[in-house]
Amino acid sequence: MRKPLVAALIALAIAGAGAAPAVAAPVSEAPAAVSRTSAQPVADTKAAASPTLQAVTLAGTVSLSNCSGSLVRFPNSLDTDPALVLTNGHCLETGFPAPGQVIVNRASSRTFGLLNSAGTRVATLRASKIAYSTMTDTDATVYQLTSTYATIRSSYGISALTVQDTHPTAGTAITVASGYWKRLYSCNIDAFVYRIEEGDWTWKDSVRYTSACQTIGGTSGSPVVDQATGKVVAVNNTGNEDGESCTVNNPCEIDASGNVTVRQGINYAQQTYQFPACFTTRNQLNLSAAGCALPKP
Repeated sequence: MRKPLVAALIALAIAGAGAAPAVAAPVSEAPAAVSRTSAQPVADTKAAASPTLQAVTLAGTVSLSNCSGSLVRFPNSLDTDPALVLTNGHCLETGFPAPGQVIVNRASSRTFGLLNSAGTRVATLRASKIAYSTMTDTDATVYQLTSTYATIRSSYGISALTVQDTHPTAGTAITVASGYWKRLYSCNIDAFVYRIEEGDWTWKDSVRYTSACQTIGGTSGSPVVDQATGKVVAVNNTGNEDGESCTVNNPCEIDASGNVTVRQGINYAQQTYQFPACFTTRNQLNLSAAGCALPKP
């Protein structure tokens, strides 16, 4: 999660997409310094051709100061509701939440660069609060914005991505869409991992990508989009860089029997189907709502 962006730049220069994990870039760095960060998205690996798949673009993704993210809505969200942005818990502007820590309804004025399908920044969106953030069981932050979905769409022609409210399936063709780098990574869901451990943090039922998704520093928080439905099924967050076991930047897999597996160069995401049940009327967080299973403060 903490791999310096300079290492990601070296990886890009040497190996194109590189083999680095999907981690936050330092706040002081900017992607404009890299020639591959252009207005046009780069698709690193094409999914197998299929008439049921659709092209995923950068429309609705956002760039943060150190990460990627996306403008999202839930199946029951209304156009008049305050819009939401999804990214990682470890992309929080105040630093990594501690193990067991859950942050809810904390004021924030963080800004996000809203991108169109070509990766061009068309607007700056602003948060009113951190609705939810944690690195316990999952690795996610949801910001509430000062604008509604209707206002954003009428002003900039950009619609929010919908978060799927059901568990995805192995083999699904996916695209990781990075607003920070203006890049697309396409591969498949390889499997679901019982537990991922990285440093002091543990995540449950994580998505493991096939090897084609070689995400890098700055792609943290990118939406993982099902190519068949266009819906968000996970949020991109990490990968094993050096082959170490369960250390920062080197997550390990742990199965239900406690067996540990290390997969160097493989990257992961955290599922998001749990979130719709926890955001009810007017997109407000309700951790007591029926079916809400997110960690509570």
